[in-house]
Amino acid sequence: MQSQIDRLAELLQPEQFKHVTERLSENGMRKGFACLFYGSPGTGKTETVNQLARRTGRDVLMVDVTQIKSCWVGESEQNIKALFDRYREISKRCTQAPILLFNEADGILSVRSELGADSTSCTKTENAIQNILLQEMETFDGILIATTNLTNNLDAAFERRFLYKIKFEKPDLEAKSAIWCSLMPGLTKDDALILASEYDFSGGEISNIARKCFINELLFKQTTSLEQIKTTCAQEKLTKRVKIGF
Repeated sequence: MQSQIDRLAELLQPEQFKHVTERLSENGMRKGFACLFYGSPGTGKTETVNQLARRTGRDVLMVDVTQIKSCWVGESEQNIKALFDRYREISKRCTQAPILLFNEADGILSVRSELGADSTSCTKTENAIQNILLQEMETFDGILIATTNLTNNLDAAFERRFLYKIKFEKPDLEAKSAIWCSLMPGLTKDDALILASEYDFSGGEISNIARKCFINELLFKQTTSLEQIKTTCAQEKLTKRVKIGF
C-alpha cells in the first residue's frame, strides 16, 4: 500500500503531473486521474488524501455527498453538474490543480438499480446522479479521489473509471506499535508493543485514545500511566447489545 501511495505522490508532484498529462494528451489519452481508496474505517484513507495534498502543494475540495442529493426533482442532477463546473473554474485560477475528494462515497458508487414501472423517484434520482458522475469522470481532466469502506457493492462502471485503486489494510503488530509511539511519544517501545498486542485498533482508533489521554493530561496535570491508557482503550469500543429471543 505505501509503495502505491508513494508512486501516486510522485505522480502528483507539479512538474511530473504537468509532464505526464501533456504526454497523455499528445497520445490521445484522457488526462484526468481518478483514484479509489478503499478499506475498513479508521485505516487512514482521508488522512492520506490530506497528506498527499500537503506533499504536492495542492488544495483539497471536499464533497459532502449528502448535500448533493435533494428532495426536489432535477435539483440533485444540477448539483452534481455544478460541482464539476466549479472544480473546473477553480482549477483555471489555481497554479496547481486541486484534489476533488468524494469522502465516504459509498452511497453514490454502489451498483445502479434496474429501473422499471414501479421504480421510485428516489431510485431514479440515484441513478441519474450516478450516470452524470460517470459521464463527468469520463472527460475529467483533474485529480479525483474517492474513499469508501465498502467495495462489494461497487458498480463495475465506476471501478473501470478509477485508474488507481489502493486498498487500506488494518495495521499489523509492528505498524500498530509504531503508530502508538508516534502519537504518544512518552510511551516506551515495550509499552507500545503491549498495547499493539492487546488491542486490535485501527490508526483512527489509536488517534482517538491518544487525544483523550492528552486532554486528560491537560485537565489533571499528570502523566498518563499505562494502566490509564488501557482503561481508555477499554472505553473505545462500543459494547454490542446481544439480542435474546426465540
